[in-house]
Amino acid sequence: MSRRKIIAGNWKMNIKPSETAALVKGVAEATKGFANVEVVCCTPAIDVPAAVAAAAGTNVGIGAENCHWKESGAYTGEISTGMLLDAGAKYVIIGHSERRQYFGETDETVNLRARAAIAAGLTAIVCVGETLEEREAGKLVEVIERQMNVGLKDVTAADCEKLVIAYEPVWAIGTGKTATPDQAQEVHALIRATLAKLVGAETAEKVRIQYGGSMKPGNAAELLAKKDIDGGLIGGAALKAADFAGIVAAAAAE
Repeated sequence: MSRRKIIAGNWKMNIKPSETAALVKGVAEATKGFANVEVVCCTPAIDVPAAVAAAAGTNVGIGAENCHWKESGAYTGEISTGMLLDAGAKYVIIGHSERRQYFGETDETVNLRARAAIAAGLTAIVCVGETLEEREAGKLVEVIERQMNVGLKDVTAADCEKLVIAYEPVWAIGTGKTATPDQAQEVHALIRATLAKLVGAETAEKVRIQYGGSMKPGNAAELLAKKDIDGGLIGGAALKAADFAGIVAAAAAE
């Protein structure tokens, strides 16, 4: 099955609102020739309005980096799906490893956020992945299956139309290390097989699975050539339009 590649930038806690338009416009200009790739910039919530304005009329979609599962209420500091939609966002990252590591995110809260995002009409980019300790302890399969089974509990086959999964080998984020293409493909295949048990093989074949561990212009083509790697969730390289465009170009060539 042919799945449209999706390259999404995760800006993390970088780029001020005053800097946002320049980066989004740079990405749009550098990637405008690659219509066969879905191009997304996921920005800090405070940058979303400026990003949406800068992306208007271009090939670039705008997303956020987190959302709450409640529509409103006494949740100081949180952002609801309705707020993101009102600001023009169309995507949201859920359960990034940094949210799990630093902010107490659990598989259960990932599930709540993912279901809220999908119900609101946002495309949820749901992250899964193991730490180095878990990999070395032989717990890779156990961790991925738990994160998938709990994080996607009650997500239906129809919901999967608004779902992207990102595989993050936590040991390869911000470390300069990258899973080999074969290592990445092995886990992407595991993710798809686990998803097939949850929503059926036919639906699982339609869901895009991104690689999210230090993908760069220099290694993107080899990773994206693998059968089950359908794009990238890009950190550092997303902060430079030329680097990000290099990854998009590699995806377009597949």
